[in-house]
Amino acid sequence: MSEAGEFTINLEHLQDYEFKVRFDWEGVDELRLDEPSPLGAQRGPNASRLLAAAAANCLSASLLYCLSKNDVPTGAAQTTATCRLVRNEAGRLRIGSMTVQIKIGEEIVSSPRFSRCSDLFEDFCVVTASIREGIPVAVELVDSDGTLLHRGD
Repeated sequence: MSEAGEFTINLEHLQDYEFKVRFDWEGVDELRLDEPSPLGAQRGPNASRLLAAAAANCLSASLLYCLSKNDVPTGAAQTTATCRLVRNEAGRLRIGSMTVQIKIGEEIVSSPRFSRCSDLFEDFCVVTASIREGIPVAVELVDSDGTLLHRGD
């Protein structure tokens, strides 16, 4: 059972810095990864962008699951992940921090579960909880007007 133990994905080098990723689930499309110019041809997201997408997806799914359990309203959230790239002491490029902002509508904000879920959902995001061990991740919930409703670090 992959959720409890481990999973394996496969990457195949195509050319230059371009890779094809095959996931371990039947019927899931392959994904192409590449580096931006001048290294690659930007034929797909690079690993840093994939990490940001993984954190944003995991946080959004955790929030919506808590709020709605199995009946998630369509278009309930719009999520933005911003990574800040920095150089470490050795001059190597690193993700210095990440901010994930989840914009939710009034239907979610007025939910009787909102208060409880806004305090819990980050704990259930496997990806963010894992990368926080090495990368600070700030998480924000905002309403459709951009008003900050929750911030977690």
